[in-house]
Amino acid sequence: MSSEMQIAGGVSTHSVENAGLSAKPSTGWPVHPTGSNADFGNLLSTAIGNVDALEQKAKVAVDGLMRGNGVDVHQAMIAAEKANAAFELALAMRNKAVQCYQSVMSMQF
Repeated sequence: MSSEMQIAGGVSTHSVENAGLSAKPSTGWPVHPTGSNADFGNLLSTAIGNVDALEQKAKVAVDGLMRGNGVDVHQAMIAAEKANAAFELALAMRNKAVQCYQSVMSMQF
């Protein structure tokens, strides 16, 4: 049996890893937190910190591109898109949390 796993579009995980990408999420966020850091507040704080870190990386990349410090256009665009995707996900999560809160508040007991 092959050690490669086929993913969407017929691309194997081996070819994805060779392209410098990982088939596993590399956000640094704990998938299944355990122990004393497993509470929701810490998880949310870590997620917001990661979004902020991605935004700072994008800012540094764009500044380096504008100043001609050897930053490639592709690197700056990838960093900006990662930051944008992380922000959009955080915004969607916030909107869903507000929607849930409003739903609970409208319940009558």
